[in-house]
Amino acid sequence: MEHNRRFPAEWEKQQGILLCFPHNGNDWPGKYSTIQWAFVEFIKKVAEVEEVFLLVANEKLKEKVVGMLEMAHVKIENVSFIIQKTNRSWMRDSGPIIIKNNNGREALNFNFNGWAKYSNYQLDKLVPAKIAAFLNIPLTQAVYNGKPVVLEGGAIDSNGKGTLLTSEECLLHPSIQVRNKNFTKADYEAVFKEYLGITNVIWLGDGIAGDDTHGHIDDLCRFVNEDTIITVVESDIKDPNYAPLQDNLKRLQQAKLENGKAPNIVCLPMPKRIDFDNVRIPASYANFLILNKCVLVPTFNDPNDRIALNIIADCFPDREIIGISAIDLIWGFGTLHCLSQQIPA
Repeated sequence: MEHNRRFPAEWEKQQGILLCFPHNGNDWPGKYSTIQWAFVEFIKKVAEVEEVFLLVANEKLKEKVVGMLEMAHVKIENVSFIIQKTNRSWMRDSGPIIIKNNNGREALNFNFNGWAKYSNYQLDKLVPAKIAAFLNIPLTQAVYNGKPVVLEGGAIDSNGKGTLLTSEECLLHPSIQVRNKNFTKADYEAVFKEYLGITNVIWLGDGIAGDDTHGHIDDLCRFVNEDTIITVVESDIKDPNYAPLQDNLKRLQQAKLENGKAPNIVCLPMPKRIDFDNVRIPASYANFLILNKCVLVPTFNDPNDRIALNIIADCFPDREIIGISAIDLIWGFGTLHCLSQQIPA
């Protein structure tokens, strides 16, 4: 069968956003009650502009969530509930990646394995099939040389035209959180071409300090249109992020797009270092989520919040820019983009 697969850019028209209501506090020790209300606010903002496909663990939790959404005056007619127990709520990684294929859509199951770090992901593995069935979209399991390929949505970003951003730390480290043993760049590029229609890959180096996924791209740099990439830089020379982010910036400045042209590069500041309970947390403004009419940007009660919001606003002149406080969400080592997965229209 001839595939005409294409990985749409996030700013293309969306049917909705996949979210999963946190049903245990394990990812946010000591902050679970706060997180639930932060999540309600996130749902509210998405439901203003498009549909929310909301996974909930069971009917009892659904009742509770409906009550919370009503209290917060969420547009509940824009929320569809899907009953499915999960291990975690990080839909960017455990949810399906939905692409265009010929004239229709196809859901890809990239065999989530807990970021090759945690052993409890058996429930999360069920998410792609559940979502594909709910949306009535065919599901394909990604394989390469006869074996399942592991890839998370947070590790890749597309301009919708054939160029993909990813990082070497996440996909090619020989010993830490190895998703696909002995995979080379050529192997990954073959997978990207077959399943995502990608003809051009821009490889960054290392991710940010404290990143539990070991180098996801959605904390580093993102396409904001088909020829512009926004990338985080650290201004404090003493910070461990300074050198790797400078290296990534240099790589981007030397990179080419699928059409052979150099991308426009926009720099985004980092918030000041955040530590909680003696743990460095991977706070980044690059973890924004693009919706049909707006862009939701994580903020961290930091002077750079305003600067970051203005820079992102310049990148999206036709969309509203909305800051969402992520100071509690980030204790789970991810924020708005990590928690969501867009469903292309």
